[in-house]
Amino acid sequence: MNLLPIPALADNYIWLLHDGHEALVVDPGAAEPVLHALQAQGLTLQTILVTHHHADHVGAVAALRDATGAKVYGPAFEAIPEPAQRVEGGEVLQLLGRHWQVLHIPGHTSGHVAYYCSEAREGGGSAIAPILFCGDTLFSGGCGRIFEGTPAQMHASLQQLAALDGRTRVCCAHEYTVSNLRFAQAVEPNNKQLLHHAQQCQALRAQGLPTLPSTLELELAVNPFLRCGIVQVAQGARQFAPHLDTLNPLSVFTALREWKNVFQ
Repeated sequence: MNLLPIPALADNYIWLLHDGHEALVVDPGAAEPVLHALQAQGLTLQTILVTHHHADHVGAVAALRDATGAKVYGPAFEAIPEPAQRVEGGEVLQLLGRHWQVLHIPGHTSGHVAYYCSEAREGGGSAIAPILFCGDTLFSGGCGRIFEGTPAQMHASLQQLAALDGRTRVCCAHEYTVSNLRFAQAVEPNNKQLLHHAQQCQALRAQGLPTLPSTLELELAVNPFLRCGIVQVAQGARQFAPHLDTLNPLSVFTALREWKNVFQ
């Protein structure tokens, strides 16, 4: 299985996964880079996965479906281009010969979903890492803004993702890593792994290379929004909310998200 982030629009990634013949794409906001990649590699697009309804994630769904005949899956209660098979969480899809779990992860939008493949073996027995397409809920070093949901929903959604296999490749939909890690360092300045990772990501971006996919194991070590129960993170959040209840992870998360909204 080959996993490729296709840069699109200002800072989006359209994820392309293929087996050398057939492919799926996730959250296509633009058609041209996807069609170019398919043609360059001789691939047939079978499936389009949509995590949520925002225009930079669905803008090319209709064009790609019309051009390729691909089947579209998307969140049950959000407005996305029709026709589409609707999913709301709990379904298991058979895509590219593997089982994919649909996860309901509201917060960024009310009906946001993710797609997770936990299968760790190729057909011949070689090991591969699980894959998570998480849209705008989890970013490397950060999380999405809360537009339609609540802090409690977003926190619960992130906790759901945090419980997945640590080897999971985290396929976020935006290249926000460097700015997210700058905020993370403001929260937790003495986290040595965070500092090292930030330096690595800055070097990648200086070469025009993506910082993604991340891994869940790495995010659990550097992402403050997944570390709200850690003392150092809770204490860091008090820079923004001095009277914060540091023993309440949801309160810590809420303070961090509000701080990130205004962080320069």
